Amino acid sequence: MRKALDKLYQFSGYLAAAFLVGILISVMWQVGSRWLGHTADATEAAGMCLAAATFFGLAHTFRAGAHVRINLLTSHLAPSRQRWFELFNCAAGSLVIGYLTWNMWALAYQSWMFHDVSPGLLAMPFWVPQTGVAVGLTFLFIALLDELVWLIQGNRPRYDVPEIQHDNPVA
Repeated sequence: MRKALDKLYQFSGYLAAAFLVGILISVMWQVGSRWLGHTADATEAAGMCLAAATFFGLAHTFRAGAHVRINLLTSHLAPSRQRWFELFNCAAGSLVIGYLTWNMWALAYQSWMFHDVSPGLLAMPFWVPQTGVAVGLTFLFIALLDELVWLIQGNRPRYDVPEIQHDNPVA
């Protein structure tokens, strides 16, 4: 199970990177078309790739310990209080992200049912990027539940990566 979850988080990171490349391609297409004297609108495509890249990257960055955390507070807590604080944060995060995930799936389904499309020249169905966002949130929800179970078992947070020590810190 551990290997499958780690592969899921890695896959999520790869998907985020692929959609970043999608942003590059859509913007280059638009710039190249204008340079050749044609009108091409890639705003919707780039925006949809941005939404997908953002939300697919969440689970991967969470597991890598790259999310912004407030270590200033946790570093001043006793270890037993740190544990409860981390448990509370993972539980609260799971609830909030679970609620957001549920509603994002509902929104994507509603957009699919009503055939909502973007208002630009390149009319794209809204359910396409909304589904990408919903899948990315689902991955993050799974990562949060995974970490919550890990913490309940008495382990230290896996996302707690020590900050990099520099040889020549800026004063």
